[in-house]
Amino acid sequence: MDKLIITAAPTGSMPRKEKTPHVPVTADEITENALRCEDAGASILHIHVRDENQNPSDDPQKFREVVDKLAGRTNLILQISTGGRAGVGLDSRIKRLAAHTEMASLTTGSVNFPNSAYINEPSLVEDLAREMLRLGIKPEMECFDLSMINNGILLQQAGLAKAPLHFNFVLGLKGAIPASIENLVHMRSCLPAGATWTVSGMGANQLVMGAHAIIMGGHVRVGLEDNIYYRKGELASNQQLIERMARLAREMGREVASPDEARKILSLSAK
Repeated sequence: MDKLIITAAPTGSMPRKEKTPHVPVTADEITENALRCEDAGASILHIHVRDENQNPSDDPQKFREVVDKLAGRTNLILQISTGGRAGVGLDSRIKRLAAHTEMASLTTGSVNFPNSAYINEPSLVEDLAREMLRLGIKPEMECFDLSMINNGILLQQAGLAKAPLHFNFVLGLKGAIPASIENLVHMRSCLPAGATWTVSGMGANQLVMGAHAIIMGGHVRVGLEDNIYYRKGELASNQQLIERMARLAREMGREVASPDEARKILSLSAK
């Protein structure tokens, strides 16, 4: 079984300082938090950025600012979010890839969020995948349901993504696939040979889904983007959430991957 890859998702689009003082929202805060996440055991940093009012931003310069501030200070695999909450159009999302990170997220279908529809039209997904392929950026295919796994496979068959594919199962979000062991096992069973996978459990599901991913040979994403609590009523820091997953993995006899070990597992080029 491969070592465990821990992805840190420290910011996201939703949590604000009013909800938790631990969420980093400025470029400097995200940078310093990322370094603490690396020390805690993370090997991938999933990057969202905010504007001056803490709202999600699609400004490519803000993404570039975070990447530049981390240059020379970290060995983390940097993963740009191309999600559409900040900006839904292709132009808005594709320009973020100019930061030339090693990875980027790619949601391969549409889903209903609690108060809105998250639309990812086939042509938009294909154009994002094509640009990632051109730039040598490995996509992490974000899957909110089973059909999105198949959509990722279809991208590979069309020559828009290279094997081995990497998927992130997003479980427990209202409107998407529920967080259950049965669903996690079934999603894993739908993967093509050689693919790697990570699980992102929403809210209280983060701990349970992460623990099962450790046992099943998958990888985990944790952070305040998906869950702001350590336990009921107790706010967490990103470092605490990472440290807990690393501790659980070691207790179960599974070591945590360094960034370079994660690059090997994910078939990324050595940094």
